[in-house]
Amino acid sequence: MPAKQPPFYPTQKRLLIALGERLRLARLRRKLTIDIACQRAGISRMTLFRAEAGSPAIALGTLLRILSVLGLEGDLEALARDDKAGRLLQDQALPVRRRRGARAKTSEQKEHAP
Repeated sequence: MPAKQPPFYPTQKRLLIALGERLRLARLRRKLTIDIACQRAGISRMTLFRAEAGSPAIALGTLLRILSVLGLEGDLEALARDDKAGRLLQDQALPVRRRRGARAKTSEQKEHAP
């Protein structure tokens, strides 16, 4: 791991902050105190504070534990499920299918032919 992490772009920072805010609101809606949420997730108060502040230093495993406490771990399954841009790029790389010659007529088509 490099000594200094590369900087985050402003849009990435906003996404992390928004995620942290949604985590905090989800905890409050469930009427979970910070102490109870930390105990159930097996993390420190400072880690939860950082996650709810949108810190980029929070590990994915820690976020998964927080989501599990909130009953939202299924939401992680939805990440990148519908990869529209990836499918478009993949489809562009596929070889173009050539059309073959005229198809043979079926017996039904032969009966109706003039």
